[in-house]
Amino acid sequence: MVVAFTFEEGGIGEAHSHPHVQSTYVEDGRFAFSVDGEAFEVTKGDSFVIPSGAVHGCTCLEAGRLIDCFMPRRDDFL
Repeated sequence: MVVAFTFEEGGIGEAHSHPHVQSTYVEDGRFAFSVDGEAFEVTKGDSFVIPSGAVHGCTCLEAGRLIDCFMPRRDDFL
């Protein structure tokens, strides 16, 4: 399942976890992420993987869009 999320500067993706493996591609903007306590920044063109069960969240530093792929699909998004 592929989902696009658009953020305005200062927008927050609250910390959460789920049983799905998530791969994220930064289509545009700049974000500060935390994954299981590890903090890092990503910008346009970057990608990374969030393991199943990992606590993660983000803050949008420059307005942008994230493309997330979840396996298996997230039925809560249907």
